[in-house]
Amino acid sequence: MRRCIAGACMALLAVAAHAHGFLERAEPRVGSQVQAAPAEVKLWFNEPLEIAFSTLTVLDASGRRVDRADAHLDAHNKALLRVSLPPLAPGVYTVHWRAVSIDTHVTQGDFVFRVGP
Repeated sequence: MRRCIAGACMALLAVAAHAHGFLERAEPRVGSQVQAAPAEVKLWFNEPLEIAFSTLTVLDASGRRVDRADAHLDAHNKALLRVSLPPLAPGVYTVHWRAVSIDTHVTQGDFVFRVGP
C-alpha cells in the first residue's frame, strides 16, 4: 500500500513539474542579432496559454514600449504568443513576457535582441 501511495505521489509531482508554460523558442532568438528588424516577436511555449492573463511587450534601450500592444495567441496554436512591431531602428530591444498556462501556473522572463550591424 505504501508503495502505491508513494508511486501516486511521484506521478503527481511529475505532472505538476510539467504543468507550467515554459518558453521553448523565440523569434527573434534569445540574445540574437538580426540585420533587418522583425515584423513581430513570436514566442513558443510547451503548452497552451491563457491569453487573458499572459503578456508580451518589447522595449527599446531607453525603456520605451515599442510593440503595437496587440499581443495575441496564434489562431492555430494556443502555445504561440505573438506581438506586432513597427519598423525598428538599429539598437537593442528587450522582450518581456509573462505566460499563464491553461492550468493557471505563471512563468515569466525577458531577453534581448539587437537590430542592425
